[in-house]
Amino acid sequence: MDALIILTVIAFWVCSLLSVRHLHAYLAQKRDVFIHVSDITQIDPFEKKQKKKERRAVIFEHVTKYADDFSDLGQRINFFSENYMVEDWLRKSGNPLKLTVARFQGLKIFLLIIGFIAGVLSIIIRLPFSQYFIIAFPLIGYFTPILLIKREVKKRQQLIRRDLPDFLDTISTSLQAGVSLDQALREVIIHFDGPIREEFSRFINETDLGVSREKAYRDLLRRNENPEFQSLIKALIQGLELGVPIAKTFKVQAEDLRKIRQEQAKELAAKASPKVTLVTTFLIAPVSILMIAGLMVMNMLLGENSIFNLF
Repeated sequence: MDALIILTVIAFWVCSLLSVRHLHAYLAQKRDVFIHVSDITQIDPFEKKQKKKERRAVIFEHVTKYADDFSDLGQRINFFSENYMVEDWLRKSGNPLKLTVARFQGLKIFLLIIGFIAGVLSIIIRLPFSQYFIIAFPLIGYFTPILLIKREVKKRQQLIRRDLPDFLDTISTSLQAGVSLDQALREVIIHFDGPIREEFSRFINETDLGVSREKAYRDLLRRNENPEFQSLIKALIQGLELGVPIAKTFKVQAEDLRKIRQEQAKELAAKASPKVTLVTTFLIAPVSILMIAGLMVMNMLLGENSIFNLF
């Protein structure tokens, strides 16, 4: 009986792992097919996602239109959120939901007032700890936009770090085939999503409108603080000034980023081992023990050799 219980537990975890593996393979194949079909039909594979972002921005604009009434007050009450700081956050986060500095400052005060009203209501209905809520809720409302925009900045830089090596490899291959940089960028960015696409699309638009290439490069530096990305743009500026072939610059940068990403992967793998041990110790092991113990107790109470049969 004990052997059967152990085999059941092992089979359960094996099936769970196999299901996760097959789900991951299915999602990867679905993405590959989606991109392949978009290549054949010349449809932007990320157009639907972009439209969804635009709809979300429109909804957010309608919801937060009352925040504009508090923008002047928010610019005066600017603890931990000076205008130049907010402008820098919005620029590095890609201006999510079409936020402006004035609207961000107004949203901060608007949520503070909402938090104060919620704290007053908690006192009226006599919730536990309501005397603390009247202070905590306004503070949460004030600092929530600040924390969210900082998180968006960090997330955007992480996405750039993730996609940059593949982007550089693709551009380098196109340049070595004799394609110009602008044409290579136009053809490659449609196969990427996220900040990489947004930044280089803006770069192409600026150069098309007559902005000098060096100024467009420096604008890229101002909008992004990722070290690897900044290293690439500085190398491009230096190559532009010294006449170094662009294809060589991209190739060298791609090789360097591959090495950096390998080192980061090794570092993350080293950090993951203690986390896996922690999860195994506090989640998987207790559940497995409870399952085995529960089945043993049920066998003792309800099985053929039940303790009740002894009396």
